[in-house]
Amino acid sequence: MASSRRRPSACQSSNPTAHPLRIPTVWLTAFAKATPKLYAEAEARHDVRIAHEDVTAGAPWSWAVYLAIALSGCTALGAQVVWTRLLSLLLGATVYTFSIILAVFLFGLGIGSCAAALLSQRVGRPRLMLGCCQLLLTAAIAWAAYIIGQVLPYRPIEPTASGSPWVVFEFELLRALLAILPASSLWGASFPLALAAIAMSGDDPARPVAETYAANTIGAIVGALATSLWLIPSFGTQRAQQLFIGLSAVAAGLALMSPAFSPRPAAYPRAGAMRPRPRSLGPAVLAASSGMAALLAWSVAPIPGVTIAYGRAAASWIGHARIVYAGEGMNSSVAVTTLPSGSLNFHVSGKVEASNELMDMRLQLMLGHLPALVHQNPRSVLVVGMGSGVTAGSFVPYPEIERIVVAEIEPLVPMVISQYFGRYNNNVVRDSRVAVVYDDARHYVLTTTEKFDIITTDPIHPWVKGSAALYTKEYFELLARRLNPGGVVAQWVPLYESSPDVVKSEIATFFDVFPQGTVWDNGIGYDVVLLGQTGGATVDVDRMQRRLDRGDHALAIESLRDVRFGSAVDLLATYAGRASDLAPWLAHAERNRDVNLRLQYIAGLDFNVRQRQQIYDQIMAYCRFPGDLFVASNEIKQRLRKSFDMKELLRKSLAQRRSKTQDEN
Repeated sequence: MASSRRRPSACQSSNPTAHPLRIPTVWLTAFAKATPKLYAEAEARHDVRIAHEDVTAGAPWSWAVYLAIALSGCTALGAQVVWTRLLSLLLGATVYTFSIILAVFLFGLGIGSCAAALLSQRVGRPRLMLGCCQLLLTAAIAWAAYIIGQVLPYRPIEPTASGSPWVVFEFELLRALLAILPASSLWGASFPLALAAIAMSGDDPARPVAETYAANTIGAIVGALATSLWLIPSFGTQRAQQLFIGLSAVAAGLALMSPAFSPRPAAYPRAGAMRPRPRSLGPAVLAASSGMAALLAWSVAPIPGVTIAYGRAAASWIGHARIVYAGEGMNSSVAVTTLPSGSLNFHVSGKVEASNELMDMRLQLMLGHLPALVHQNPRSVLVVGMGSGVTAGSFVPYPEIERIVVAEIEPLVPMVISQYFGRYNNNVVRDSRVAVVYDDARHYVLTTTEKFDIITTDPIHPWVKGSAALYTKEYFELLARRLNPGGVVAQWVPLYESSPDVVKSEIATFFDVFPQGTVWDNGIGYDVVLLGQTGGATVDVDRMQRRLDRGDHALAIESLRDVRFGSAVDLLATYAGRASDLAPWLAHAERNRDVNLRLQYIAGLDFNVRQRQQIYDQIMAYCRFPGDLFVASNEIKQRLRKSFDMKELLRKSLAQRRSKTQDEN
């Protein structure tokens, strides 16, 4: 496969009770607003007697300013949700990318608040300035939509050009500044201007500060929730941004239609004599702002399908992949593409999560068939993450399995994969034994009382923000508690886009909970599967083969043969090590815990690293044939040993060839 694959993250939940590591967007975005507003409040208390309008003119129109600043908060937080999602596609959804976006937004709010507080003292027309800020926001939102959708995807940076991830982050910071700094600065400026516009001479400034802050915060909460739960999944990011432009125009009209041009009070010594001015801009302002907003909203284009599919690698795939489907769900953006070779790829949030290519199909089927055959008599299965449905569908051919539960956080995924991947996943979504639970996997495992014979967990790559919560010791302990006696856990671990420290952390943390765990490889140097058991750590090979030879398991063996596993021996020949053998390699590995989620930080630094073959060679250096692991006849054991030896010879031969090529270069 030309690029990485993985399933949609089952950990991206907005439910803070799921575990203490997931922080809802609405709280983060509320925090993003708080810092500059604390400064704005202090400035407003100082400026309230300076930058104000006369009592007679201001009081009747205060409702318009409150509504305008509420709409400002709504568009600010709604746009932050949209732009965080889109920029995560383009920059890579690491914890560092999220920090960059939040930092730029906070920086813009801060400098906008400072500038507006100072300017309102000099100009003295805060209501007029507020209206102008909101009118300029219609252009700033359209600018951000243009930069994010039409410029950044086609002008990527080469992450491997620098040896340091921090250099890459500097470029990403500049890209984020280019896109969202103008809008965030204008939103920052709007708050102190609204305070100054509301304030009236002689009044206690506490009340207008509190009321303005309340209006803005209520608008912000509504904007964040409505955008996340309704706007994006129902209409997409294009329509959401168009709506924000319209709401900004309405806010501008509300501010400008109020008596913004009333004479300055005598408190302004530099005001001089004033001519009588109109009480309201009225219909002219509304017509102008509406026309401008309509034109700018029309200019907002939909996010390109190639960006939804390939994210930061979009530019390199233009003209090489055909977008069959692209959609934006509540939690993730989903796409399906085809390549000239006939490969069908399933994408989630800018990454290839699954495909029908051989290596991908092998991995997805190993995550199902290995635990299904290692377990003596499986009846119930929990699959973490639907993905293309191939792993969940690999349990369908086993007649003894009575219940298959799939924990999937994105409702769009099952609908899409049932349409495009049904022939590869045994139409798993339509199987009567299958129940799809739309929930954060961590939350579901924590709260369910049901126990399972098999749990196979295939989360998205650990460098994706939040997904490291599905690689912690506490999570693996939850899985162990949800297993029936003799139960089996299968866990995917990627070697690509990783470093040795990242992989060591993942494997060592898993082995702490399952000390008799084993490692199984998918080919040579791509990804591996970890198996953990609550009971004994032996594998009855003869029994596995007898099950596959039964007539009612014909579909299971056919599924294995499709990916070149002709027998139980071929499947078990993927053995690559166990906890006791790998102990020296894992001796100094850092454990990933709920209290620190260290994995997402080291993985986020190394997601541009290309060391998968090096990691695989390090694992295999400790691998020994496990004669005590396999319970089988002498003939079967000899076949296993022969397969194991041949794989090791192939690995060493390829390593020597790579070394020779490097020396020649």
